[in-house]
Amino acid sequence: MSQLFITCAPAMEALLVDELALLDIAAKPGHGGVKADATLENAYRICLWSRLASRVLWPLTEGEAETADDIYALAAKVLWPSHFSVANKFAVDFTGSNREIRHTQFGAMKIKDAIVDVFREERGQRPQVDVKDPDIRVHAHLGKKGLAIYLDLVGKPLHQRGYRTQAGDAPLKESLAAAILYKLGWHKDPSLDFLVDPMCGSGTLVIEAALIRGKRAPGLKRAFAFENWALHSAEIWNTEVKAAIDAAQPIEAKFFGFDSDKRVVEKARNNAKAAGVGRALTFETQPLKDLDDKPGERGLLLCNPPYGERLGDMAEVLYLYRELGVKARQFMGWRLGVYTGSPESLRQLKLLKSNQWQLNNGAIEAVLASYELDERQGQPRVESSEVAQSALSGPVEAYANRLKKNIKALEKWAKREGIEAYRLYDADLPDYNAAVDRYGDRIVIQEYAPPKTIEPEKAARRLQDLIVATVAVTGVQSDKIAVKTRARQSGSNQYEKLESRHQYFWVEEYGVRCRVNLFDYLDSGLFLDHRLTRKWVGEMAKGKRFLNLFCYTGTATLHAAKGGAMTTTSVDMSRTYLDWAEENLRGNGIKGRDHQLVQANVLDWLHRCQDKFDLVFVDPPTFSNSKRMEASFDVQRDHIELLDEISYVLSPGASVVFSNNKRHFKLDRDAVEALGYQIEDVSKATLPEDYKRNPHIHVCFKLVFSPRD
Repeated sequence: MSQLFITCAPAMEALLVDELALLDIAAKPGHGGVKADATLENAYRICLWSRLASRVLWPLTEGEAETADDIYALAAKVLWPSHFSVANKFAVDFTGSNREIRHTQFGAMKIKDAIVDVFREERGQRPQVDVKDPDIRVHAHLGKKGLAIYLDLVGKPLHQRGYRTQAGDAPLKESLAAAILYKLGWHKDPSLDFLVDPMCGSGTLVIEAALIRGKRAPGLKRAFAFENWALHSAEIWNTEVKAAIDAAQPIEAKFFGFDSDKRVVEKARNNAKAAGVGRALTFETQPLKDLDDKPGERGLLLCNPPYGERLGDMAEVLYLYRELGVKARQFMGWRLGVYTGSPESLRQLKLLKSNQWQLNNGAIEAVLASYELDERQGQPRVESSEVAQSALSGPVEAYANRLKKNIKALEKWAKREGIEAYRLYDADLPDYNAAVDRYGDRIVIQEYAPPKTIEPEKAARRLQDLIVATVAVTGVQSDKIAVKTRARQSGSNQYEKLESRHQYFWVEEYGVRCRVNLFDYLDSGLFLDHRLTRKWVGEMAKGKRFLNLFCYTGTATLHAAKGGAMTTTSVDMSRTYLDWAEENLRGNGIKGRDHQLVQANVLDWLHRCQDKFDLVFVDPPTFSNSKRMEASFDVQRDHIELLDEISYVLSPGASVVFSNNKRHFKLDRDAVEALGYQIEDVSKATLPEDYKRNPHIHVCFKLVFSPRD
């Protein structure tokens, strides 16, 4: 009899104790696993049958260990050649620390040295170390009570059953899937005849449910490290394997998995075949909205919906939860289990929870929520079309009404003006502090970072309600709504990449086509508040040499070129945005040597430039400390230096349109006039109709240059 330590994921210890009790093995929970007094037969049974455990550790020695020499000495007491031969490759895992041993690799090295030295002394040879694919794995843990050294009987973690040859983008570990099913009582509630997973991914939940019902030992299809152990008993092991094979029961075809992605559905089918349950499981390509009525009177509706880890996906994820809540009501008499890394999204189900457990998915904090689908949940049927209307009740109704009012006022105006991208809502109501912009048939929601006085949970709820209500009011599909959080920016943060969807498309304004991207960057590629400024630049540009500084994606250049500019030059430090500007030019049929794109630091380029220009548009960032710049740029501090440098590339009578978005910006009028500029504040004149509610969004000045004496 030896005291095994059986490891598992945090929060699974109690479940593992219960599971081992079903195997007639008494265990006590610890941190990260359980302890059990067990025979070799018991150890084999755990390896073969446990759906929750990760490793089964057989004790070799333990004792006090304060120093590196203590660790070495304790490890050297083990007669290692009695456990494996020099022909076996081995590895050492080490966890824990103390005042002297602070690095696990150092601790592992000391034990490795001891093993090698014992072999040299006893056998005259040493085995090889192989950390990637060892035959024997030694595990050591250094804690308050000293050092314990174990032999890992498992090898590859037990959650690797051997059937999952293919996985989706975010697969659940098999052990976690089993824990979810155990928490929901699947293993001990025979009244749950059916299981349906409407978002099955690669099928892990459905397959594990079938294996549990069919009493199929999860370890039957895999190899174990103990097969290389010198003390391994093939006779005892074969007896356990035969008993496991005999215990298997037929699995009735009452398991269904659906997913909208046909590629992962095919992976699920292949995994089910590899697990030996392919014929009993049905996997079909089907989106959640097409989920039919329940296949039987009693069962488990179970899913692991997308977490919405990327903020941009938030609208699609929230609407998916609302849809799930509607569909769940078609399964009255069933139990619903939802495992999610986005607990706040559970609100969108609009269901009464019966229980909830913290059950993390690795480093992702996640919960499992359970719902009894009975009369307490309201009407048994709600059509999917009614999801939108249910989003408009409660406190968010005020936001919905304001959004409807704004849309009614702006849609005709936008069509008349010939613009497809404009602002629908801009923090009109204090409780819903966000901006909502329309780009053709798509929407961008930009949440303004809430003040610290607002509880994060309350802010998250308000944002969720705002998103769902926006879907309902606008009718825009949830997968075409991008969600972003806009805080006060530093450096070039506003230009940093957020995602990599590469979903570019075109919108029109005043006859110009602009290429935008709503998901990949904080800004879309088109500054909507500068729309009238761009139009004005186009009207002034005919026959002139035009210069666009800090050009971003070159949208002002498009208007200048369309307006008949003789030449255009656009300067920016970012290669990404210059390439974007090039696509914009090409998309408007603008090409040739008369339209130059220059990658450079604006101030450095101006200092070197020998050309003259008649019209300049300059819209500098509020602040920048780009890696390409030797010094930072602050528009309030440095605007005089910038305008001074610009003055040297201007022809007599040239105009500079100078704009920026710094709140409370103060133009140094005396210094600007001293440079030879006549100043006209056109901030109000360049404020578009859809920004009238936010008059401080930008400042804009027309500066006419007269050469200095």
